[in-house]
Amino acid sequence: MLTSNITSAHPVVFLLMGIPGLEHLHIWISIPFCFAYSLALLGNCTLLFIIWADAALHEPMYLFLAMLAAIDLVLSSSTLPKMLAIFWFRDREINFYACMVQMFFLHSFSIMESAVLLAMAFDRFVAICKPLHYTMVLTGPLIIKIGMAAVTRAVALMTPLPFLLRRFHYCRGLVIAHCYCEHMAVVRLACGDTQFNNIYGIAVATFIVVLDLLFIILSYIFILQAVLQLASQEARYKAFGTCVSHIGAILAFYAPVIISSVMHRVAHWAAPHVHILLANFYLLFPPMVNPMIYGVKNKQIHERVLGLFLRKDIINNWVENGWDKEVKIGQKDMNMGRHMLAKAVDERGKSNGDVEDKDSTNGDTLSSLTMPASNQSVPHPAVFFLTGIPGFEIYHVWISIPFCCLYAIAISGNGMILFVIITESTLHEPMYYFLSMLSFTDLGLCLSTLVTVLGVLWFNAQEINFDACISQMFFIHGFTFMESSVLLAMAFDRFIAICNPLRYATILTNSRITKVGFAIVIRGTTTLVPLLLLLKHLSFCHSHVLHHSYCFHPDVMKLSCTDTKINSAFGLAIVISTAGLDSVLILLSYVLIIHSVLRIASREERKKAFGTCVSHISAVALFYIPMISLSLVHRFGKHAPPLVHTLIANVYLLIPPVMNPIIYSVKTKQIRKAVLKVFLSKLI
Repeated sequence: MLTSNITSAHPVVFLLMGIPGLEHLHIWISIPFCFAYSLALLGNCTLLFIIWADAALHEPMYLFLAMLAAIDLVLSSSTLPKMLAIFWFRDREINFYACMVQMFFLHSFSIMESAVLLAMAFDRFVAICKPLHYTMVLTGPLIIKIGMAAVTRAVALMTPLPFLLRRFHYCRGLVIAHCYCEHMAVVRLACGDTQFNNIYGIAVATFIVVLDLLFIILSYIFILQAVLQLASQEARYKAFGTCVSHIGAILAFYAPVIISSVMHRVAHWAAPHVHILLANFYLLFPPMVNPMIYGVKNKQIHERVLGLFLRKDIINNWVENGWDKEVKIGQKDMNMGRHMLAKAVDERGKSNGDVEDKDSTNGDTLSSLTMPASNQSVPHPAVFFLTGIPGFEIYHVWISIPFCCLYAIAISGNGMILFVIITESTLHEPMYYFLSMLSFTDLGLCLSTLVTVLGVLWFNAQEINFDACISQMFFIHGFTFMESSVLLAMAFDRFIAICNPLRYATILTNSRITKVGFAIVIRGTTTLVPLLLLLKHLSFCHSHVLHHSYCFHPDVMKLSCTDTKINSAFGLAIVISTAGLDSVLILLSYVLIIHSVLRIASREERKKAFGTCVSHISAVALFYIPMISLSLVHRFGKHAPPLVHTLIANVYLLIPPVMNPIIYSVKTKQIRKAVLKVFLSKLI
């Protein structure tokens, strides 16, 4: 760090601050940033792929959309990797020339995006106001010239900036109060006359934003005039409907730019991190939402995206019936889909000798699913049918994106915890052995649902064999009970460490920890075997449609037409004797821990002692709160919408495996150092 009275021409490095004032929250802030970047990469790459691969989309509108997607990819990738390195690894150094390159890409591609949005406005103007001349005006060569003009304008306007900055001496420090190299943030560090840089920067920004936005507004004035001249209201609605996606992209790009500019000039009193967060929002928001806007509102893009994930016959059915109609009657479509499933079950039932009442096909759709004739029942149904997100079936492909991210975070996070504990000898202690057990159970819990959840969301693969359903149920509930036991063992570990620290090593020996691990596995498996055997003796004469995208014991039990009192009582007894008993013992452990901590004389020592329990308390809360909520909803929320049950069930299964590695990496210094050592061994 150079002092204020020493100048540096061409400094070797700058230091990026990240988000000033929120450095201690960088790990948490990185989660939405990483999620947004993942969505931007996935969405824009998907758009580029389908436009490139499908010859039917080689039209002006989609070629401009491809340009927009490519720009968004470069714009997000020019800043996000370095930002995440700052948030995760505190890698704040950036070479002077790397800083100049990042600045050039950042500002030039922002200018290109503005130009492409203007070109898209021109495309809509010609398509609506001059439809007969559309193919003659927007030819392939003209589109290439427009693209080259957008690139040339951006490069010409931004090329002087790095050269203007190279001539300065930097005597006001080398710390950039930002997450990336932004022109004005670097100019503030210079000690020479920066008036020309300030004027040039404002002139370019004003020229680009005002000129492009003015022409876009002018285009839409002509478009509105042309639309209002149409005789049919349906034709007016259809014509203007082709502009909705473009208007959304314009608002996503220009609104954050204008808000950030106004805040910089008016809200001088605002904290620095407010300005930085707004600037990051301006960079991240358009690349993230543009693919979603065009994916949802543009029928052709929508069909092609779904075609990547769903079976062709499903897509053809949607195309024939009309996508807009599907959106309006989503709930009706869900019932139609279930009626189709009923036919499949009906055929299976006939092959097994079951006779269906054919006159009942005109009755209620749900009640017709796999309903045997008269009082006959099906003791062992061939299949059950899983349900995704009730009422949102048409959005399953989009809903799968956050699910994929959560599964990826859970698997990579828990895998990393297991890896560092196995490979790092300093972590071969009781506390970390129990943490590795927690990560193992979280991994098992994730993997036991991953196939069916993503199968339903991606491929509409709703069928699950009865025995496969029983097996999945065994793993889900088994790993759940094991996790409860591990959390109890971790509470005992904290109790011994704080209340009997001198006997810690003699009580929690390796052999004893191994026995605890075996006891956890045996307890989790033996309690479930009788429950599942009882389930196999039930007869199923109601609908075979489950309410989740995986097999859950209370959900399956509700489909039975026989007496389930024994199953319910036994299931409740298991929950009370495992999770219920464990939660009581954990609470008792913390009562004793608090009692012991309060007897420590030094306030600093009390804080330090209880600080070792924060991660475990968070893990306990993340596990038991969703579990209790799900149990209450299943027993008392019978009239709640199906969506409520589904959301709570997915939170219960996914949030603990996702958050546990993050909590322990953030709050446990040894784990954090070991994880960082894997990636940045030379910096540790």
